[in-house]
Amino acid sequence: MTLREPQGGATDNSAQRRGLGAVAPGEAPSRAALLAALGGVRGLIESILPGLVFLVVYVITKSPWLSAIAPLIVSVAFVAVRAMQRGPLMSALGGLLLVGISAAAVLLTGSANENFLPGLWINAVLLVVTLVTLAVRWPLVGVIVGALTGDLSGWRKHRRMRRGATAATWIWAGLFGARLAAELPLYLTEQTETLAVVKLVMGIPLYAAVLWLSWLLLRRPKAPKAPEAVPDPDSDPSEEN
Repeated sequence: MTLREPQGGATDNSAQRRGLGAVAPGEAPSRAALLAALGGVRGLIESILPGLVFLVVYVITKSPWLSAIAPLIVSVAFVAVRAMQRGPLMSALGGLLLVGISAAAVLLTGSANENFLPGLWINAVLLVVTLVTLAVRWPLVGVIVGALTGDLSGWRKHRRMRRGATAATWIWAGLFGARLAAELPLYLTEQTETLAVVKLVMGIPLYAAVLWLSWLLLRRPKAPKAPEAVPDPDSDPSEEN
């Protein structure tokens, strides 16, 4: 559920302009807002390309070593380009860290299948966290919204926001659970190529869909407009002054 930083060197002085906090009161998220929350075109490329490179290299070479090193080189290149352009590095460094851990798992075990173990653990942990927050009635999405708005408990005072946060957290839990249900059997049976394809399909596309649904559930109602004054037809305009 981590949302990417804005692209380029411009600073953003409000967390409310990113991610779940980017939705204006009473308005549905636009495609542009969703793309920005995903990190823009560059963010999408940085998220998808390492996994795609792993799949292509492994299908062609069947080499665990090459299939682990190639995505790592791609991720290092992403960080280097951002550094040279003086752009935000956090999302690229996060991606590099995950790719690096996955590559280390492959190189230490000699099995390309281990490339997917860190991702499985991440989804398992996120699933447990979302379910625990639901059990204690502090749904994770609501906590995130509170952090973005600077009021950690304000969303709990509004029934619509509270219900929306609960429903959205269940959807995120469903995403993490679905990933585990689809990927874990493939991992255990070492169907590496199929697992790589499934991971790509259940990555950014499903993430974007769930983020969109979360925004729709968390839309805040517009503040009612003050009624306009209606002139009294029996009054004399000359008496107003």
